Amino acid sequence: MGTSRTILAIFLVAIVPTGSFAAKVHLVVTQPTSPDPLSCRVYLVDREGKAVLPTAFLSWRDHFVFAGDGQFDLPAGDYGITIERGPEFTRTTGALRIGQEQLVKAKFEIHRIVNLADEGWWSGEIHVHRSPSDIELLMRAEDLHIAPVITWWNSNDIWRNHAFPTKLTVGFDSNRFYNLMAGEDERAGGALLYFGLQRPLPIANAGAEYPPSLQFLALARRQPGTWVDIEKPFWYDVPVWLASGMVDSIEIANNHMMHSQVMDGEAWGRERDRRRFPPSNGNGLWTQEIYYQILNCGLRIPPSAGSASGVLTNPLGYNRAYVHLDGALSYDAWWNGLRAGCVFVTNGPLLRVSADSQWPGHVFKGRSGETMTLDLDASLDSRDPIARIDVVKNGAIERTISRSEWIRAHSLGQISFSESGWFLVRVISDVPETFRFASTAPFYVEMGEGRRRQSRSSAQFFLGWVRERSSRIHLADPTQQAEALRCQADAERFWERKVQDSNAD
Repeated sequence: MGTSRTILAIFLVAIVPTGSFAAKVHLVVTQPTSPDPLSCRVYLVDREGKAVLPTAFLSWRDHFVFAGDGQFDLPAGDYGITIERGPEFTRTTGALRIGQEQLVKAKFEIHRIVNLADEGWWSGEIHVHRSPSDIELLMRAEDLHIAPVITWWNSNDIWRNHAFPTKLTVGFDSNRFYNLMAGEDERAGGALLYFGLQRPLPIANAGAEYPPSLQFLALARRQPGTWVDIEKPFWYDVPVWLASGMVDSIEIANNHMMHSQVMDGEAWGRERDRRRFPPSNGNGLWTQEIYYQILNCGLRIPPSAGSASGVLTNPLGYNRAYVHLDGALSYDAWWNGLRAGCVFVTNGPLLRVSADSQWPGHVFKGRSGETMTLDLDASLDSRDPIARIDVVKNGAIERTISRSEWIRAHSLGQISFSESGWFLVRVISDVPETFRFASTAPFYVEMGEGRRRQSRSSAQFFLGWVRERSSRIHLADPTQQAEALRCQADAERFWERKVQDSNAD
């Protein structure tokens, strides 16, 4: 099951009662292979479990990041410490006992589990609400390579009183890139994320329901190079956005999945059946169920990942996407790889799967009446225990590999198709407090000339959804109400055609 390793480092000095005395702590984090300090994320808690956030470092909610070598003041007492650096490194835990010494030297090591960049897999996340001035340190601390920064969001726009930067995309450390013009339109129907624009959309005065989000979506599409992401699959306007044909990706690893907990509800989105999807994995599995319904309708939209660090508790890059590139990394190359679907998303396990030596996003073509059998190969590294691995075919679990089976055989076996369809592989970790998982993007199978699988029941799923959404729109202005409902009616006709054109279940 790859590497699962925790290093315990403990620094002990004389114990004194907690009081006004404070020691200077010199904290150093390195790798065993190098004495150089390593940027990382730190969770420091007192005896009551309360987060301690030194003012000397860049902190957010329950953690801080630093460049791997720094000093800070700490009152006498007992503390727990946990150090992380993205999912490719071990998690180090330990303790600090601060006594009467003036200077406490605390040195910790974290180990690299795997180097996915060496395999051609490059990490990025696309829902970033952190300050541009902090982004380089944050990316280093999480070993993240791509991070578009949201600088405009509804009525918030940092460019309102500042000139646009002459260079929107910035590279550093030879293989890390961030962009300064990402944006978010989040209102009653949910949230869309925008990338590749040259300036913000004029959404600052938009109401909850009007103008319709499709108006700004169409405006954005006039600019070449625009990328639009559906921020969560369960937002109420998802069927409308899908019907527009103007979205590029959808976050199945999203900010409802957090480092130490999970948001159990769907906020103002379409609620799940809690009997079918009980806590604590319910919201995550509902998210994936909706994505599978999208794929069953013949829509080929790659999965994406975002953490909303800077708004929610998540650290930067907690939910991330790994895109595989055959050549060198660049900002544009990463997005092109995501568009091709050569990606897996994760908030923990590192799952790389190939089928007949092809990566996710590949379209396998066969003749009608034949059966296609594909060999599945996988590499999996995780610092958390694995609960199970699922091979998902056309939205249903084709086969489950238990933790013991994977340890014994390290094999996913084969998968066969006699009709068009799709499949992917997901792994779910055994972490009770949150939904920690990884999923490949889909592989596609076409049996016959350009034939895609289109499910009647999945199309009806979205048809019923868009009708429900229409019933929830109530605007006092009749003209605005008519315009908003016109967008819904266009989507309803799209899904009606999907039902009529279905060729499966």
